[in-house]
Amino acid sequence: MNIHEYQAKELLRRYGVAVLDGHVAWTADEAIAAAKQLPGPVYVVKSQIHAGGRGAGRFKEDPNGKGGVRVVKSIEDVKTAADAMIGKTLVTKQTGEHGKVVSRVYVEDGCDIKRELYLGLLIDRDTSRLTIMASTEGGMEIEEVAEHHPEKILKVAVDPASGISGFHCRKLAFGLGLTGKQVSSFTKFVTALYGAFLELDCMIVEINPLVVTGAGEIVALDAKVSFDDSALFRHKDLEELRDDSEMDPKELDAVKNDLNYVALDGEIGCMVNGAGLAMATMDIIKLYGSSPANFLDVGGTANAARVTEAFRIITSDPNVKAILVNIFGGIAKCDMIAEGIVAATKTLHLKVPLVVRLEGTNVDLGKKILADSGLAIIPADNLADAAQKVVAAVNGTRASGATKGA
Repeated sequence: MNIHEYQAKELLRRYGVAVLDGHVAWTADEAIAAAKQLPGPVYVVKSQIHAGGRGAGRFKEDPNGKGGVRVVKSIEDVKTAADAMIGKTLVTKQTGEHGKVVSRVYVEDGCDIKRELYLGLLIDRDTSRLTIMASTEGGMEIEEVAEHHPEKILKVAVDPASGISGFHCRKLAFGLGLTGKQVSSFTKFVTALYGAFLELDCMIVEINPLVVTGAGEIVALDAKVSFDDSALFRHKDLEELRDDSEMDPKELDAVKNDLNYVALDGEIGCMVNGAGLAMATMDIIKLYGSSPANFLDVGGTANAARVTEAFRIITSDPNVKAILVNIFGGIAKCDMIAEGIVAATKTLHLKVPLVVRLEGTNVDLGKKILADSGLAIIPADNLADAAQKVVAAVNGTRASGATKGA
């Protein structure tokens, strides 16, 4: 789950992470009130959307105007900037051409910036440790730095048994060229950020840019925080920070129905149980010449109602030209899944080709239920067979052995 910059900074402030003073505003008048609470005379007005590259972005309503982050020097200019952003559609590298509507802005105090750095915390799956990344290339997208200047990315992995220590922070600080007071300020900053990451069950915390002020202090100029969805049951207060308007409607629907769904840009809808099997299904669809329209894991406890909701979400995507169901029955037995597929197909009046591959507990009974349904369900013997048949269906041809009623 992602949150806005102003929400991230408020959370991080509670853990002792140095951030600038600022206030969120939903209207231009609120932006003026927010600015009056800050010392000035320099203010920064920032569009709040779940996407990076806001400063370099453009508004659809004013493509030749300034971006979604503006530095101004008067309260009147704060109002002008807020008026130009709120209710407008901001297009950045990460939003795509459709952009995102700005519903609020963050009015923040100005800062005496001496240097811009990058700092990120994430779980490294290779080492199974929380890894801290830092770079002198602050303000740039870390993916670009990794591609063109990998030597400029510093990393330290923290042993979960011992936790973070001063030497972790000093190693990064010296690698960034920090000296004197800057080193102690950086150490305090990173230690606080590490504590916040663990306690809040974060997936990633990214500070870009992390700035060194003229006074030698280390401050977060921006903040991106993403939480582990699987841990949100421990943080009901964090769930309240979710901005439904920032989510794909299909993904929001999936969350409400306990489904793991991610919208993609392909043409074959996928319904699978188990994340690993879902990834393998997506890969083999690509191998046979098409592309998945989604990642969808119905989970190991799927039932008929959840299967129906999964189909409804998949078919709400107008790009879906066929559906592939790939189920390995365990706790969710194949016969129960088959009943759900039949019920969903009838309820939703499915109009796109449907290929089903079942394996596991009660597989023969599951296949019989599908065969006896009288529906145009295309059976598959294995994953490769399923992928070939669904790609053939998308291409307007009928795969060998696909007959009505299975």
